[in-house]
Amino acid sequence: MKRVLVIEDEKNLSRFIELELKYEGYEIGVAYNGRDGLKMALEEEWDVILLDLMLPGLNGLEVCRRVRQSKNIPVLMITARDSVMDRVSGLDSGADDYIVKPFAIEELLARLRAVFRRTANEEERASITTYKFRDVVVEKESRRVLKNGEEIELTKKEYDLLTTFLDNMNIVLTREVLLNKVWGYETEVETNVVDVYVRYLRNKIDSPEEDSYIQTIRGTGYVMRK
Repeated sequence: MKRVLVIEDEKNLSRFIELELKYEGYEIGVAYNGRDGLKMALEEEWDVILLDLMLPGLNGLEVCRRVRQSKNIPVLMITARDSVMDRVSGLDSGADDYIVKPFAIEELLARLRAVFRRTANEEERASITTYKFRDVVVEKESRRVLKNGEEIELTKKEYDLLTTFLDNMNIVLTREVLLNKVWGYETEVETNVVDVYVRYLRNKIDSPEEDSYIQTIRGTGYVMRK
């Protein structure tokens, strides 16, 4: 259940929002002035704040700024003031969106859904395990490899070889170890296939003017070193 904090001094409007959002399945908290709203915002956990711009005690811009100093809760600014400068001020203070009174409840619900979609996407991106070594970034869950921000197409074995090196940074890996980790213990592939695939990988990620990402340890194997 999503928790929504409504900070709105117009009691009829705040009651209307509260009832509508409860009907939609949200858990609601309500504050009628800026100071109480800020206290509730900072002391409790919320999924989004609906924040009026003109509030007694502490205006919405200041509430938003203070919340932003310690929390990253999405803030949807609600106000009757719809000038460009008012919108800019609200967004610059840290608001994620802006809705102007009077509004239809369907629009408010749609804005809330959009905020939650963005939040879910950000959380999903944040949960992706990434490796970064020099100019190469690997997003492990999506199996994407980027160099200087541009995606590099790797085969499955090339990708597995690269992530094996990244998982074992600064550790010298023999050809036998690489063969077992990337091709499997039961493989009948000769160890020189490792040399072939290291060459393939170097051709895709190395730059002519830079040292190779994968260093050769003569007589032993290969290593990635920071």
